[in-house]
Amino acid sequence: MPEFLKLLPPEQALILLLDSLPDRPVTVETIPTPEALRRVTAEDVLAPQPLPAFVRATVDGYALRARDTFGASDSSPAYLTQVGEIPMGAAPAFALRAGQAALIHTGGMLPDGTDAVVMLEFSSPVGSTPESGDKAAARQEIEIVRPVAEGENILLVGEDVAEGQVTIPCGTRLRPEEIGGAMALGLTSLRVAVRPKVGILSSGDEIIPPDRALLPAQVRDVNTYSLAALVTEAGGDPVLLGIVPDRLAVLKKAASKAKHECDLLVITAGSSASSRDMTAEAIASLGGPGVLVHGVNVRPGKPTILAVCEGTPVIGLPGNPVSALVIARLFVLPVIERLSGLRFRRPRPCVSARLALNVSSQAGREDWVAVQLSPGENGWQAEPVFAKSNLIFSLVRSDGLIRVPPDATGLSAGEIVTVFLT
Repeated sequence: MPEFLKLLPPEQALILLLDSLPDRPVTVETIPTPEALRRVTAEDVLAPQPLPAFVRATVDGYALRARDTFGASDSSPAYLTQVGEIPMGAAPAFALRAGQAALIHTGGMLPDGTDAVVMLEFSSPVGSTPESGDKAAARQEIEIVRPVAEGENILLVGEDVAEGQVTIPCGTRLRPEEIGGAMALGLTSLRVAVRPKVGILSSGDEIIPPDRALLPAQVRDVNTYSLAALVTEAGGDPVLLGIVPDRLAVLKKAASKAKHECDLLVITAGSSASSRDMTAEAIASLGGPGVLVHGVNVRPGKPTILAVCEGTPVIGLPGNPVSALVIARLFVLPVIERLSGLRFRRPRPCVSARLALNVSSQAGREDWVAVQLSPGENGWQAEPVFAKSNLIFSLVRSDGLIRVPPDATGLSAGEIVTVFLT
């Protein structure tokens, strides 16, 4: 019977797993930009044109020559002649000369001869001057009480991005911000990595599909669906492989088929040290180098299996739904990121909070504890969700997880902790 004699720290175990993965180019596809949220770019995205493509105003006010306002103040205003209004969405049909201004709105295109915009708050109409010519129209006189510098309240051509600039590097997970930026440049399609296929295989004689009525001693399959949701959120393509019974031959056959069809295989249950646990043996049969880690110094999830079999990563998770989800965040997500070609990992969303209760831990072991957040007098308060093992709703009631480092014997009430949001 296997025993957990060499428990690796989670960080060391993950490094070993990732270092054992072969370097393979990602498969690439071109998709419409609006559908590319959470996908990973497969090439540098270059700007086909500068942005902005024209000099534009950032405020409502008057376009003018900055030097015409130098020295303006409440006691000694500058006076300019308004010669027109600049329409939105169209280039100005006129240029400005010294002593002239034109009404402009935020986003409008500056006319030739201008280099700044004075805000409406620092200007006001004070009268009109007759204009000579056939139209004999009146032009408004504008009083300016504050000087502006050249370039003030405007955006120059290419000030956001220059033509040919790398705007989104290869290996970037696309957020709404990148989607909007691509559309601003007219990039209606993007080349992205194909989502890695993540096979999810549940095992256990007591496990039944969620749509079946429970008989005595049976439980519904939780892991397949919670892990599939996690995989989707991480940018993978979950492949639900169903439930296999506790028979080694059946598990080997299902795992072998999945290894050839998927980029990553996740097997839940059957990883702990008991006579009925056969996941490690089944994984070892899939090819070398095989099992790299069987046992991680973490709670929950000590009986985790990490393997690479003929180039395919295989992860054995505990059957406990709480352990499976916690461990999947530690190991499955980084593997999906590697398979997706992700090069730029952003910090995991987290908040600081004051711990409401003491949390005990065993020195030398990394613990992850679910907590519920609530607003306190001086920020967030984190209350541990204490529950017995295997209770999925302990995670449902939580907002995130806190990490108890291995060099600590626990955390004390009142400590400021980092809550990793889930």
